[in-house]
Amino acid sequence: MATVKKILLWLLIVFVLIQFIPIDKTNVAVKSSMNFIEVKKAPPKISALIKSACYDCHSNETVYPKYAYFAPISWSVKSHVNEGREHLNFSVWETYNKDLKKSMLDKSIQTIQSKAMPLPGYMVYHKEANLSEAERTLLIRYFEEMIKNKAY
Repeated sequence: MATVKKILLWLLIVFVLIQFIPIDKTNVAVKSSMNFIEVKKAPPKISALIKSACYDCHSNETVYPKYAYFAPISWSVKSHVNEGREHLNFSVWETYNKDLKKSMLDKSIQTIQSKAMPLPGYMVYHKEANLSEAERTLLIRYFEEMIKNKAY
C-alpha cells in the first residue's frame, strides 16, 4: 500500500509541475482581405456553420475552452489546432494559390461527407459543431458550387 501512495504522490507532483509548461494560445491578427468568409462574402448561414464547426481549429480565431488550460489536455488541443491550421486556415485563404484552394475545398467536401470533421471528441464539448445532415449538405453544396464556378 505504501508503494501505491508513493506512486500517487509522484503522479500528483508531476501533474502540478506540468501545469507550468505553457502553450502559446495567441491568435495571429486576422485581415479581412485574407479571411475566407469576408473575401467570399459567404452567406450568413454558411458563415455561421463554418465558424461554429471549423474555425476553432482551421483559423486564427481559435477560442480556447476552459479545459484547454490544463496540461496535458492543453497540449493535445494545441496540437489539433496547429495541425488543423496546417491543413487549412480560413484566416489566410487569400494567401493560397488556386490549385491549393481547389484541393482544400475538395478535401473539405470529403471530410464533411465522411463525417471525419469536426472531430468526435470536439463535438462532445461543442454541441454547435455537431452538424445535421442538412447543414452538412448545405456546406458541401456551397463548396461544390465554388469549385464548379472556379470561384475559389
